[in-house]
Amino acid sequence: MELKKDFNYVPWVVGLSIAINLIVVALLFIPNIDGNTGFNIKLLPLLNAVLNSFTFVFLLGALFMIIRKNVTWHKRFIFAAFTTTALFLVSYLTYHSMSSSTSYGGEGILQYIYYFILISHIILAAAIVPLALLTLFRGLAMKVDKHRRIARWTMPIWLYVSLTGVIVYLMISPYY
Repeated sequence: MELKKDFNYVPWVVGLSIAINLIVVALLFIPNIDGNTGFNIKLLPLLNAVLNSFTFVFLLGALFMIIRKNVTWHKRFIFAAFTTTALFLVSYLTYHSMSSSTSYGGEGILQYIYYFILISHIILAAAIVPLALLTLFRGLAMKVDKHRRIARWTMPIWLYVSLTGVIVYLMISPYY
């Protein structure tokens, strides 16, 4: 899939970034939906961690492929990473709309480590939305120089966000 070089993707990046981040923030203020669905929603955080793990692996694959100058497989891994990220977002929104937040129950140094990882994860997760979309659209429009310039920032941040998502889950999972 390629976009025309003159396609104006900026409104899409801005619109999607605002919409996605606003929906996530809104979950803090909207009362939870009755989660009595017959499905154990407590399984969704594990699914989220699994999806984050796949995203991390797909991003590493994309990085490896572009280093080897294999653009076709780089694109495939990026599309896979976007797919698992989109599935994560649906699962995350579903869980947090039906369940209250879980508090971390650890103490001491682990508590400080957990909150440092969590806060940096949240801030960078919000930032990665426009970065990843802008990087994707620049790549699809074959604006290679612009794509490379932003991808140097996007890739490590997205890798960090996906990895710390798994770490946050592992640290808080005993308290679900």
